[in-house]
Amino acid sequence: MPDGATHENSSPVLGITENAVDRLKAMIDGEGNPALKFRITVSGGGCSGFQYGFDFDETINDDDLTFERDGVTVVVDEVSMQFLGGAQLDFKKELIGSFFALENPNASSTCGCGTSFSI
Repeated sequence: MPDGATHENSSPVLGITENAVDRLKAMIDGEGNPALKFRITVSGGGCSGFQYGFDFDETINDDDLTFERDGVTVVVDEVSMQFLGGAQLDFKKELIGSFFALENPNASSTCGCGTSFSI
């Protein structure tokens, strides 16, 4: 997997693109809190069955997996990670706007907005 972050055991599980790192660094700098981590969650719902959630968090819980690239930490809980193995976090700039997106090989289909998926 290109542009992959490594988990603490050095096996690539979640990729993070350079675009995502650059945007996350800018957002964290803007918040003035270098302790912030980017949290990705998967929950039931959305138009395709599951939906992604993105948020900032200072806390790393006991059941969290952490992925780092170039000084940025992404946090995913174990339950969400079962849906995200091999996925890649990207930040896209398109005519409709700028947004974080997950390219998820586990998703059999995604909705038009890109925030929900089915397996």
